[in-house]
Amino acid sequence: MRFLPLSKLLILSIASIALNTQAAIFITPKAPGISAAAYTVLDFNSGKTLASSNAHEKRAPASLTKLMTAYVVFQLINDGRASLEDEVRISKKAWKTGGSKSFVEVGKNIKLETLLKGMIIQSGNDSAVALAEHIAGTEGTFATYMNEYARELGMNNSRFENASGLPHADQHTTAADMALLAAATIRDFPQFYPWYSQKEFTYHGIKQRNRNKLLWSDHTVDGLKTGFTKKAGYNLVASANRVGMRLVSVVLGSTGTEARTAQTQKILDYGFRFFETQHLKGITKEVPIASATKDTLKVGTSSQASFTLARGQFKLSDQVIQLNSGLSAPIKKGDSIGKLLIQFEGKTTASVPLVALEDAEQAGFFSRMLEKVGL
Repeated sequence: MRFLPLSKLLILSIASIALNTQAAIFITPKAPGISAAAYTVLDFNSGKTLASSNAHEKRAPASLTKLMTAYVVFQLINDGRASLEDEVRISKKAWKTGGSKSFVEVGKNIKLETLLKGMIIQSGNDSAVALAEHIAGTEGTFATYMNEYARELGMNNSRFENASGLPHADQHTTAADMALLAAATIRDFPQFYPWYSQKEFTYHGIKQRNRNKLLWSDHTVDGLKTGFTKKAGYNLVASANRVGMRLVSVVLGSTGTEARTAQTQKILDYGFRFFETQHLKGITKEVPIASATKDTLKVGTSSQASFTLARGQFKLSDQVIQLNSGLSAPIKKGDSIGKLLIQFEGKTTASVPLVALEDAEQAGFFSRMLEKVGL
């Protein structure tokens, strides 16, 4: 990771001045054609979408639903309301669930961790239903949990009716929503995320392979999930960590297992080849402040911030501090005071919020009057 050099900061009040005179040509081609109903690829750190098509179109999620099921279970484990050591009794309903299976046996007690791995790696529908019943009593009640957490994540075009992803008329999601969920899984549960890169899992003497073929063909891919039903087509949510950046991709409604793999590889390669992630950390500068008991105010970024640019563009960019209009004391530590603009050839390509890193008390009445009349 490369961090923004402080020497490149220019302090301006309202407007910026382009100082970079180096000539450079940057051509970012259009994203490659993708033979799928919908797709998106975004930068995990900055949240910027690099390419998409029909990303907000509602579609059947199939087994991508299990990403939401796992997210809910992970949350409850973090909250202390469930444990990996929980003994989960397998109901007749879970045992009879059709589609892909972990081959759990009715009436048996199985550790929650085993069921999670069976659902994530083997895509076991029976494991998903067993987890839902253990957490919420019934699969229908568990779906309420799923929808509540989806709302919290901003997945406003998704609705879940079951834990497995088996066909349901009212169950749907979008490529954009699935990208949000995948990013949240990686960000919120680093202790569980490695399970999505596990290539195979054995339960009850039956070894099954992960259906994400990119885990074998691209060593930078470390998750997440496949899905298929006749209505949904072939789906794949993936993430890869390469050349100092992480991308998340979603392909929905592809035509086959090989096609969804190839299309995902294509959009990931496009993102890594033509874009780069830059990171801001520890920016601290002093700027003029009016009507205060001191002349300058220490400002900076509140935490590490990331942004995405065309690859190679950052080293030719200007970084400009732009203060809010009419900024004056009193100011409290943490108050928003402006933006850090990343500019290339006079155009702003990224913007990062700046905050006050200290308090600035208001000067006395007489001092402010002298300042106004210029004395």
